[in-house]
Amino acid sequence: MQAILTSLDRRWRRNKNGFAPSHWKICLFLTANIVLLAALLFDWPVGATIKNIAPPIHFFGKLLTNFGESGWIILVSTFLFFEGWAGSRLLQSPRCRCQALRICQIGGYLLTTIALSGIVANLLKRAIGRARPMHFEDWGPFGFSPFNGHAAFESFPSGHATTIGAFFVALAFLFPRYRYVFVACALWLATTRVMIGAHYPSDVIAGLALGGWFSFMTAIVYSRYGLLFRIGETGWPVPRLPLLKGK
Repeated sequence: MQAILTSLDRRWRRNKNGFAPSHWKICLFLTANIVLLAALLFDWPVGATIKNIAPPIHFFGKLLTNFGESGWIILVSTFLFFEGWAGSRLLQSPRCRCQALRICQIGGYLLTTIALSGIVANLLKRAIGRARPMHFEDWGPFGFSPFNGHAAFESFPSGHATTIGAFFVALAFLFPRYRYVFVACALWLATTRVMIGAHYPSDVIAGLALGGWFSFMTAIVYSRYGLLFRIGETGWPVPRLPLLKGK
């Protein structure tokens, strides 16, 4: 164990000096303003019309919204982590052991990101206590009952959107070649929470931002220890080695 800690500390110091400045402050500022604007401009009309949403749109949202459940992602990530770890110990070929170790790191990255962002989202939504759109007529879009303990007052931020944001931003960092596809998938899947009347638009935007933020910060930590990522010239995490063939 001491040898592992010493190795991690050495990697941290080596990568810290090469860390390029990122634009996280600008991103955080823009995100906060986008959430506020969404709350002021879109939450009220959405809440007022949510009961009259077209049945096909509601059906489409109901069909896809459960993808944001974190349970299946945590199970798959845990499997990848332990399967990769076992392979790195048991396989004979050095190349196969390295590949298994990368799978282990990917599983650990996804597991850490999804689990931590989910915990924070659940703590926030309970502490904030925003009423869901189903209570729009009684509470409006700015009705709050902190620490109410009832799911009807756990709207902000959206837990599903947090999971979706964390998962797809993590995939975008792992496979940057397909980042635009992952961003589009995240937007569509997160919007299903509005389609079924479970959240306001600002809830979804805040959840996406929270999940994406955790993916970014976790990738930064991994890069500091020389695990899976490195910091590119622009300050964003990039894979140390390509996970797919091609540039």
